[in-house]
Amino acid sequence: MDPDNLRYHKEHTWVKVSGKKAIVGITDYAQIALGDIVYIDLPDVDMDLEANNEFGEIESTKTTSSLIAPISGKVIEVNENLSESPETINEDPYGKGWIAAIEIEDMSEIDDLMDASEYAKYVEEESK
Repeated sequence: MDPDNLRYHKEHTWVKVSGKKAIVGITDYAQIALGDIVYIDLPDVDMDLEANNEFGEIESTKTTSSLIAPISGKVIEVNENLSESPETINEDPYGKGWIAAIEIEDMSEIDDLMDASEYAKYVEEESK
């Protein structure tokens, strides 16, 4: 996936929209900040997500962090490979390290997310 064509949430999750479906993962910035990822608590299929609320946890050698839903919707698929190989998120956060697929509830929420250049500025400000 091309990070330039994704939408970003301030809690460092990304969204790739395709029709009413969205693939969600964490950003490269987030995986670097977390360090070596050792465990991920994936959401359940059919779980209803609400934008800005926790939908799982991710654990690294440094810390445990909440996964924050960038948009509202229903989980229609999770990346089961991450249960066995959570380090995939470190290796390929925008590809094989995706976390969940969501059926989007409200398409207008996508407009509330940052594009790649806005996210880059946000990260730059946050790291000062």
